[in-house]
Amino acid sequence: MDDLLSEKEQIEKLRTWWSDNGLFVIGGIVLMAAAYLGVSYYQNAEREAAYQASGLYDNLTNLVVDGDVDDAEAVASQLSSEFGDTNYAAQARLAMARLYMDQNRYEDAADELRALLAMNVDEAFKHVARIRLAKVLLYQDKAQEAVDLVEGRDDSGFAERYAEVLGDAYVALNRPEDARSAYQRALFETGSGATVDQNFVQLKLLDLPVEPLPELAGSMATDEVAGSASESDDAAEPDAAEAVDEAGAASDETDEATE
Repeated sequence: MDDLLSEKEQIEKLRTWWSDNGLFVIGGIVLMAAAYLGVSYYQNAEREAAYQASGLYDNLTNLVVDGDVDDAEAVASQLSSEFGDTNYAAQARLAMARLYMDQNRYEDAADELRALLAMNVDEAFKHVARIRLAKVLLYQDKAQEAVDLVEGRDDSGFAERYAEVLGDAYVALNRPEDARSAYQRALFETGSGATVDQNFVQLKLLDLPVEPLPELAGSMATDEVAGSASESDDAAEPDAAEAVDEAGAASDETDEATE
């Protein structure tokens, strides 16, 4: 009988506990299920969006290769509006900038690159956009704007490429010594992930005008002074000989007068 009462008491306690806490347990299970379904839905939506964006970008690259500006602009606009600050939208702007450059539409290319710089995307895309924008500005004879854009950006994985385009801008501004320093950084910068064509940069460096070294300039000045002194000595020697001859002639005349 005691065991039966004990079981009844346990059942009664369980019923009481469930009456007090059952709704919380059911609510927790529902919330967990909803969270799981929500995460699954979000992940599936992300995968679907990435798939759609990838398809649009592939289509865009084909249009860029074909030089189809109108259709490329339509696809790029769709990527920008539907997929916002994604890597695919950033890559689309780089592709459109390239297409505009091929069409000699430099300002349109610059606008695409500036728009990319304003996006909330991976910083690597912004480094690429900034370097390409500097090159576009050089095409537009805006060398000082290019300098302002890239000068001082030597602490990233793109330091060598920044240094090269900065050197190009200094050449355009007729600042050969600054250009020399920039090209040397592009050649000898260490730890950079984005390398440059070192042979091409070396050719740019060799093409800069060479100024004489201070020691060489001093030596040249010394040689000039020595040459001037030598010429003075050569000029003075005939005068001395003439004086000796004149003195001899005068002595002969005196001897003849004495005789």
